[in-house]
Amino acid sequence: MDLSSLQISLSIIMPEITLSAFGILVLLLGVFSSSTHDGKDHLGYISLFGVILALIFSIPLFGKVQYGFSGMVAADQFAVFFKIVFGLICLLTILISIGYTRQEGISFGEYYVLVLFSTVGMMLMAAGTNLIIIFLGLETMSISVYVLAGIMRNNPRSVESAMKYFILGAFATGFFLYGVALIYGSTGSFNLKEIASYLATSGEGGRSALLIIGIALLTIGFGFKISTVPFHMWTPDVYEGAPTSITAFMATGVKAAAFAGLVRVFYSALGAFQSDWTAIMWLLSVATMTVGNIVAISQSNIKRMLAYSSIAHAGYILVGFTAGNDLGTSSILFYLLAYTFMNIGAFTVVILLGRKGEENILITDYSGIGFKYPLLAASMTIFLLSLAGIPPLAGFMGKFYIFSAAVKAKFYWLAIIGVLNSALSVYYYLRVTVYMYFREAEGETARLTFSPGAVVGLVIAVAGVFYLGIFPAIFLALARDSIRVLM
Repeated sequence: MDLSSLQISLSIIMPEITLSAFGILVLLLGVFSSSTHDGKDHLGYISLFGVILALIFSIPLFGKVQYGFSGMVAADQFAVFFKIVFGLICLLTILISIGYTRQEGISFGEYYVLVLFSTVGMMLMAAGTNLIIIFLGLETMSISVYVLAGIMRNNPRSVESAMKYFILGAFATGFFLYGVALIYGSTGSFNLKEIASYLATSGEGGRSALLIIGIALLTIGFGFKISTVPFHMWTPDVYEGAPTSITAFMATGVKAAAFAGLVRVFYSALGAFQSDWTAIMWLLSVATMTVGNIVAISQSNIKRMLAYSSIAHAGYILVGFTAGNDLGTSSILFYLLAYTFMNIGAFTVVILLGRKGEENILITDYSGIGFKYPLLAASMTIFLLSLAGIPPLAGFMGKFYIFSAAVKAKFYWLAIIGVLNSALSVYYYLRVTVYMYFREAEGETARLTFSPGAVVGLVIAVAGVFYLGIFPAIFLALARDSIRVLM
């Protein structure tokens, strides 16, 4: 064995190794920790340190293109960009979880272990240049999230959400794996570059029915994780039943990982079929953003509203994917980063406004919050306005870049439908703001206790939303440099 080659291979997955090592450490420490829930906060802080260390190890990899493990894993700018995004999502999730898990009685050591291992799976999905590695990353992420969704074992809704997610996720995984098998049978390789090379050299002879069916099945597998219509039905139920901190983790991390895998596979390996899948993605984008926004209007539960909002935002991101140009693909990365701050921020406010046995997740529960807790209400307003695409916030710049990419690619109707959907979403986002500032609370509002970690997470999210909205060019340039390795 070439030890120098092994050393290079290990260096490009140092973030994953770090998170895995800390996951095992937290698992072992959890066995010897106090049995009381109040004694498990230190496991969250240890996990937090591990995530920060993984982010530090990710930074030196930026700007390089390295491959390891026989070319199955890449440490290119695309992979490193997403590793930093996933690390940020994991960090914010742990920050908002430390007080929340203690409050809800789920401060188990396994909670943080599963969050860390799920993040490892996300990183592998972004870094994988082989369909098997991407599948392993998908399963590592998914199995961990299935358990996290049902970790409130005494809550029937949480258990039900985990079962729904697991059963439907298993079907989606079957579609994905069957698609991988058909693509391998058609091209003779799992390697993305080799698949692309085969399609480029075989011409029309490589466009077999078997390969097209494989691509369709792969799209279904990714579509489930992204929550595209018609593979979205699990989303509101799972988001509502899962612990709110895990809902935030799923809405950002799982979605970003699925898009990372989708972009990597379709642009690196299946670019020869772009003219074929563009029309399908056009339809999926329109259906997803329209259904998500229309159904969100009728929701009275804020977690379900944000779930349908998440579906709509998947439709917006697919606009950039459909455009397929340099601006479109780079805007996907920018949008996912912006979405991380505004979505985790919104769910953090939901956590802070809840108490044990009284989650306060109905929109009417937000009545009068603007006067009782002005800073909290102001933060929620910022996140909702950003999700609606109001300048000068991050959501506005994300949508501006994505719709500009559609116009540049001459998908004028797609851009118009996207703008109309974005305008429609303003209604249900502003409805929450109206309740916070223009409705009086029904009865006495109980005094809330704020976890320091959640407050820090909230400040980071607010700062991120403003910074990306006011200084977007820096991050769009990073996204553009990251995507060029695939084009």
